[in-house]
Amino acid sequence: MPLSRTPHSTVLHLTSTLLTATVALYITLVAFGNITDFGTNQEFVRHVLAMDTTFKDDDVMWRAVTSHTWQDVVYVAIIVWETLAALVLLAGTYLWARRDDTRARSVSTLGLLMLMLLFGAGFVGVGGEWFSMWQSGDWNGLDAAMRVFVLSGIVLLVIHLPAGRRATDPATG
Repeated sequence: MPLSRTPHSTVLHLTSTLLTATVALYITLVAFGNITDFGTNQEFVRHVLAMDTTFKDDDVMWRAVTSHTWQDVVYVAIIVWETLAALVLLAGTYLWARRDDTRARSVSTLGLLMLMLLFGAGFVGVGGEWFSMWQSGDWNGLDAAMRVFVLSGIVLLVIHLPAGRRATDPATG
């Protein structure tokens, strides 16, 4: 016989739904902004990849990507990844709303990991370290990337909390 939902599991379900929806809304707006205002963040990506506002250390400047074509390919790939993550998280939100918790958790996990890879590995790792974005006073997105990475990680942890259903003690029936 299935166990009924406890107040804890109901609150956790609502929390998972709303937090997934919040991150879905955020990345949807980011992707929409990058599509409709292509040039603003295009300049950001170009400067980071060109490393033109870093310390100009000869030991790392060979990493710079100065081709506008390749810079734009990277930027479009970022937008596509953001858009896919938004769609996955919107689907996760829909599944949470439908109370399909198992599928919602799986789909939301995928979307949140997509964001953590983009903002953690992509922006913090590749942008921050490989392209030395941390050296730039003008084109440094590390704080913003860390905010999204941490937010996504917290939501990921919350959606994987135990549902709080109480097991029956076999000794007491």
